[in-house]
Amino acid sequence: MAGGAKPVRPGALPLAAGGAAAVAALLTIGTLLAVLARAGGAAWPDAADWAALRFTLWQAVLSAGLSVLLAVPVARALARRRFPGRGLFITLLGAPFILPVIVAVMGILAIFGRAGLFNTALGAIGVAPVSIYGLTGVVLAHVFFNLPLAVRLILQGWLAIPAERFRLAAALGFTARDIARHLERPMLREVVPGIAVTIFLICLTSFAVALTLGGGPKATTIELAIYQAFRFDFDLGRAAMLAGMQLVLCAVTAALAARLSLPPAFGAGLDTSQRRWDGTGRWVRLADGAAIGAAAVFLLLPLGAVAAEGLPRLLSLPAPVWQAAGLSLAVSLAATALAMALALPIALGAARFRRGRAFEILGMLPLATSALVVGTGLFLILRPVTSPGALALPVTALVNAVMALPFCLRALIPAARRVEADYARLADSLGMTGLARLRYLTLPRMRRPLGFAAGLTAALSMGDLGVITLFADPERATLPLQMYRLMSAYRLADAAGAALLLMGLSFGLFWIFDRGGRADAAV
Repeated sequence: MAGGAKPVRPGALPLAAGGAAAVAALLTIGTLLAVLARAGGAAWPDAADWAALRFTLWQAVLSAGLSVLLAVPVARALARRRFPGRGLFITLLGAPFILPVIVAVMGILAIFGRAGLFNTALGAIGVAPVSIYGLTGVVLAHVFFNLPLAVRLILQGWLAIPAERFRLAAALGFTARDIARHLERPMLREVVPGIAVTIFLICLTSFAVALTLGGGPKATTIELAIYQAFRFDFDLGRAAMLAGMQLVLCAVTAALAARLSLPPAFGAGLDTSQRRWDGTGRWVRLADGAAIGAAAVFLLLPLGAVAAEGLPRLLSLPAPVWQAAGLSLAVSLAATALAMALALPIALGAARFRRGRAFEILGMLPLATSALVVGTGLFLILRPVTSPGALALPVTALVNAVMALPFCLRALIPAARRVEADYARLADSLGMTGLARLRYLTLPRMRRPLGFAAGLTAALSMGDLGVITLFADPERATLPLQMYRLMSAYRLADAAGAALLLMGLSFGLFWIFDRGGRADAAV
């Protein structure tokens, strides 16, 4: 078993995994301590802070639960159906999660806002419009962002079941209920807890969604409260207290997820294509088609709205927008390389060593902290040494890489554990260690999740609007920051064109790196 006791031989992997985990811990806990030291101590939470905590927990539970609940039938339908355009649709599933939040919110408002298509349709039939602001809007936006991520990760788990198991089930005369009991539910018990907790943690640290769709003090998340403490009050003590509260809450949740995850139990296969005999009934086909169709409408309509609004302005964007796009590309590629250099040794260490859970927990810490706190802490650390503006782009790439690390680990660690469970004894018996093991065993077997993780990192970094706002000067802006400046100047046509350009670049990077993930989905 991957989680069983193994003798830890001296080598480069323990040092690499420990070093990568230490970097993640230093950039989360270290920056929080820097803010706390600058503040001279933390404040004590008041009634508004406790209200923000309660709302944060409630919306995160609803968002994560709905995202996973809706993702299971969609992933199951995609796993057992073949239809024209399936590969493209699976690739498009990554688009909402990788889009810059502000771009995606524009699309959501175009469909579900007060003047959007949904409320227009309700008005046409005499039904009162539905408000998207407050808890409803926050949960809707979080499901929009996280449902595709849940589908992709659950789909990887479905496609990891060896095809030989389905052939054996057909030979034994298993019904659809038997297959669900003996193959699908064990796989879901293995992958769903980690996915649900990852989405829960994403929603705990929500900022832009609550800022744009929240309903005032009653719909304030902890992350938004941290922003208000920084931006309006410059109360570093209160911000540090809120960040510490968030860090403890998320760390406990991540540790619980590590305890709940189960080792893979299906064994190795021959990597042949799955053929499903359990989905041939008429009603099953209709249910699968309805699940895929509903997901397509819900996820792709807002993206179409963004494209329709920005296309007329795309080719006439001003020169600073294109310069910002070039800087964003450079930052994105650098962040991707750094994230892969951190994620791969942590994933292998978590899978191979007896105390690998410690690597996993440390690697998940960035998901528990606030990007605003990390950026402010680095700002305070660098300011006595050099001008923070001079290091704006390298620091942005570093923070983006670390903040993307938990998503990479969620995709890589299950794959690394499968490799260890299926092939570790064979590799040990052949004396395959070090670079040879990495080259001939690990990388080929993990090519697909590595491609998915790299694509996710590149796209998230491309659309980040966080740390760069603390460091950037007027002459060096990334594309999201340039788009924000256009919106602030009420140049909405240019902002719509920049949004479409940003969406295209983010999706293009994801598609290029995700070739392995698309191949995974195609088997």
